[in-house]
Amino acid sequence: MTGLPLLRAPDRVAPFACRDGYNIGVARFLGDVAALAAVLPNYEYVANITRDRYRFAVGFAAALCRRQITLLPPSEAAGPLCVVLGNYGSVYCLTDEPVAVQVPVFRYPEAMSRGAAPVPHFMADQPAAILFTSGSTGLPQPHLRSWGLLVSSAISAGREIGAAGLPGAALIGTVPHQHSYGLESLVMLALQHEVVLHAERPFYAADISARLAAARRPRILVTTPIHLRLLLAEADALPEADLVLSATASLPTDLARNAEARFAAPLYEIYGCSEVGQLAFRRTTDGDTWRCLDGIALRHESGATWAGGAAIGVGAPLADHIELHDPRHFSLVGRNTDIVNIGGKRSSLAHLNALLNAVEGVRDGAFVIVDAAGPRGSRLIAFAVAPGRAEGAILKALRRQIDPAFLPRPLHLVDRLPRDALGKLTHDTVAHLLATAGRR
Repeated sequence: MTGLPLLRAPDRVAPFACRDGYNIGVARFLGDVAALAAVLPNYEYVANITRDRYRFAVGFAAALCRRQITLLPPSEAAGPLCVVLGNYGSVYCLTDEPVAVQVPVFRYPEAMSRGAAPVPHFMADQPAAILFTSGSTGLPQPHLRSWGLLVSSAISAGREIGAAGLPGAALIGTVPHQHSYGLESLVMLALQHEVVLHAERPFYAADISARLAAARRPRILVTTPIHLRLLLAEADALPEADLVLSATASLPTDLARNAEARFAAPLYEIYGCSEVGQLAFRRTTDGDTWRCLDGIALRHESGATWAGGAAIGVGAPLADHIELHDPRHFSLVGRNTDIVNIGGKRSSLAHLNALLNAVEGVRDGAFVIVDAAGPRGSRLIAFAVAPGRAEGAILKALRRQIDPAFLPRPLHLVDRLPRDALGKLTHDTVAHLLATAGRR
């Protein structure tokens, strides 16, 4: 059959996934895909919000078999989910938990009649998924990804991180599989390389550590800077890993160095976005230069940086301020929307956030721009989670690191920052923080 295969594991008895310590083989996975595809309702779109990673992978593959496009909304909460679904006519939800939505719901079957099934193949140009931006800068925006682009990206990424040298590795992730990062670095990595997808999604530091310790080596941890910071702060001892991947926000070098020492494993960062997927990798402790994946090149055009190449299809402008060394190597300065200009001086929120989070005793913190269009121009306030630390002590530490123009006015101490599962603060949650701060 022509087309690109769903998965490339040659051994039908090899494990494809693992749940609660029990392996699920390739043959079982293919049988489940065929069985689910046979009973899915006939719609054009499916919102796959199954929480179990294995069931998500089965649902994603079954939808491909039925030529249904999988919607991957940025939030599983009923409100944001209903907003996304309201923009699509022929749509239903595939779920393994109760969900309150105004579209048809199909519950993942507890039992299916399965038999031997071949490996499905799909044409490269078949629409596979619509991913959405996180909403950190406004309303989530949809972006279509074809099966061919997902496959080529996964193959290239696996080559970059040396997946061939980690056959059968346990793939454990703290990130949602509905996000571009989770889809590419968990589900697609398992489909296109011989690594074992773990069905659970641990969130708290103790759960992540326990899942890693219980898995056989080699072990790959797919996570975010926020989770890494919590892990390193809360866990007395961490199980060794063989590879750590991080994305969704810039990772400070000191944190990366500490993580490599604690996990006894190399740590690689992934740079990408929902618009075009994963673009580049770097080992953070080796320096700040990123290297594009095979088939991807960057260029400056009309005041923006564009990504292009066979691996991402149609080129797209990036939302970040990038310093190009050559078409395939670059340094990341910060998001264009994060650039702060106060009194003729420029900085970035990413840089300021890194300095705030480096202050002793600060567990989490974020700067926010306010009054950008007001008569006084832009100013900054900040929120910090710092149990036992006084506001004055934190500001004193910041004064030693940043220009007075960028000191937060004021700094609010809070119990927690309402980050989403990727560690981001959405536009709505920032607005709520600001409104709450204004009432104090």
